[in-house]
Amino acid sequence: MSQKLRLRLPVAQYCFKISPFVHNIGDYPIRRPNRAPPAAAKDGPRVNDDIRNAQIQLIDAAGQNLGTVETVVAIRMAMEAGMDLVEISPNVAPPVCKIMDYGKYKYSAQKKAAEARKKQKVVEIKEIKLRPMIDDHDYDVKMRAMQRFFEEGDKVKITLRYRGREMAHQEIGTKLLDKVKSDVAAFAKVEQDARFEGRQVVMVLAPR
Repeated sequence: MSQKLRLRLPVAQYCFKISPFVHNIGDYPIRRPNRAPPAAAKDGPRVNDDIRNAQIQLIDAAGQNLGTVETVVAIRMAMEAGMDLVEISPNVAPPVCKIMDYGKYKYSAQKKAAEARKKQKVVEIKEIKLRPMIDDHDYDVKMRAMQRFFEEGDKVKITLRYRGREMAHQEIGTKLLDKVKSDVAAFAKVEQDARFEGRQVVMVLAPR
């Protein structure tokens, strides 16, 4: 009798329900937390609490080397002085840090960088056009302009163009370019010697 009852029991009671939304043990799946993105690298030296070394070599605000000091002590000294602890030499052991006003230091560094960018000269190539039969007045005007370009640090591209029958007298243009090289020899040098490009001759001079 008991054996028949056991056989009549529904098999489903001993099965687990499988669902795409739950585990086979009946619990909802655990949602894994999203990984935090890596911290962005900071621009500039490490300051105050960003300095992770236990000890540092300390230079005070007056520039005096105080030797090896506990980092927490150095940070406290900087805070008491109303300043910051700034790492200035990270590649030594222990790293060298200095007590300073980091805000003023950063502003000064940015100002110096901006001034340096302003002083950077972008070299340009100025063009001077000549004719084989140029007169003395025009030649002098061209030479003064050329000298000004060299003083400003620019290069000069000289273009000598032949027209019509002038191609039959190329020696005139050659003599003219030789004269130009001689007249500017004190403050310029030949970067690209004269060469034909179609019906014109091109020469490039650069400041010394």
